[in-house]
Amino acid sequence: MLGIPKRIVVVAAVVLGLAIIYSAGSEQRESEADAGDGPDGAAAACRVVVTADVLNVRAGPGTEHEVVDRLRADVETDATDEVRDGFRRITGQRWAADEFLRPVEGADCG
Repeated sequence: MLGIPKRIVVVAAVVLGLAIIYSAGSEQRESEADAGDGPDGAAAACRVVVTADVLNVRAGPGTEHEVVDRLRADVETDATDEVRDGFRRITGQRWAADEFLRPVEGADCG
């Protein structure tokens, strides 16, 4: 086939396929972000700022849930008005202790 080794053609096809899959996935992620992450697709209800030096972000509303991230003091993040057992849902299924989150000026956090 035009003097190109078969191995190079296969590798090029795989790389091209992965690039197409990746770009299609990034468009999907962007459209999900634009739609918001609330249960009904609504945008986040409020924006909050971290007041603790370092705040653990957990997989669920409670200290028994796995730490999935950490936020430093003065970091702003989107949140929802949902609070359970003292934990506010910030994005997706990520929760942080509400006592260390302060709504930014003008935010409606319920």
